[in-house]
Amino acid sequence: MLLMIDNYDSFTYNLVQYFLELGQEVVVRRNDAITLEEIAALQPDYLVLSPGPCTPNEAGISLAAVTAFAGKIPILGVCLGHQSIAQAFGGRVVRAGRLMHGKTSTITHDGKTIYRNLPNPFTATRYHSLIVEEETLPGCLEVTARSETGELMGLRHRHLAVEGVQFHPESILTAVGKELLQNFLEVYAKQAFMEAGTLPPKGLSVSETNEYKAS
Repeated sequence: MLLMIDNYDSFTYNLVQYFLELGQEVVVRRNDAITLEEIAALQPDYLVLSPGPCTPNEAGISLAAVTAFAGKIPILGVCLGHQSIAQAFGGRVVRAGRLMHGKTSTITHDGKTIYRNLPNPFTATRYHSLIVEEETLPGCLEVTARSETGELMGLRHRHLAVEGVQFHPESILTAVGKELLQNFLEVYAKQAFMEAGTLPPKGLSVSETNEYKAS
């Protein structure tokens, strides 16, 4: 089961629809209508933080959910969700140099995990006025994707199953959004790393400390 934290955004159910088409059972909860205890009780296989119109500080349970469940449940953050991941680990979210509402960008990426077997570059849709300030990223997060002007468009935790994308994979103008979401489900399949000593998710290598690293 996939738990979607809805940050009061019209794109949330576009994401839900894609995940349903990819065979997931999806439970949706508003960011102010669920607690950490309730998330734990649901025992989701995946946690997705949706886009939203606010800042991470105003995104209800989102920041706390990243802090509480990173390393326990695979997490994907989209737009505001991506920003929430960065802030939860110590990065700063600031005003973007330009507004990107309904505009497309050319995205280059590292070809790993959620980007495996995707065209490089590909076109993606952006709706945001905030952006993660790359200079403030902690060492545990790495940049995975950029726009044609070098802006940070994706990040990944170096050791945990946590990914963020600033662009909108659920937008019809994002060329390979559904394939990216399918990669998230496959690469971070919960069964693959529920217990120490199991095989790592596809595209990851396991270290002696049972941390998972992109390869």
